Amino acid sequence: MENENIITQLSIFISNEPGRLAAIAGILKEFKINVKGLNLAESSEFGILRAIVDEPDKAYDNIRSKGVIVKKTDVIGIKMEDAPGSLFDAADVLGKAGINVEYGYAYSGRSLDYLFVRVDDTESAIDVLKKADMKLIKKSEI
Repeated sequence: MENENIITQLSIFISNEPGRLAAIAGILKEFKINVKGLNLAESSEFGILRAIVDEPDKAYDNIRSKGVIVKKTDVIGIKMEDAPGSLFDAADVLGKAGINVEYGYAYSGRSLDYLFVRVDDTESAIDVLKKADMKLIKKSEI
């Protein structure tokens, strides 16, 4: 059975030049893909757009069809309060369980606060977070 707490993130490789982000956004718009969260990391020659979208499989297929390099990655979405110490709570649970956070990014808004993390052991991370009464985001909530 598929784990509802594993969220598919897209990592889209784009050259670091004017108009490339708009080109990727245009592909998503063309295929009516809604971006729920993103992080754009850059180096001198290329960037990686990490995105949580409403239809990751559809987005993946359509982005690839346009000749863009894209990869799927499993991440976990942790519900947090918009309050001091919330990041510590999640990071502490994972750290004490020996689970490494490879990277993460967060969103804080009026209705929901998310922390998306890529970890080295997804299933164990989900287990320890649930045991610590941390609320996780389900794919269906994205």
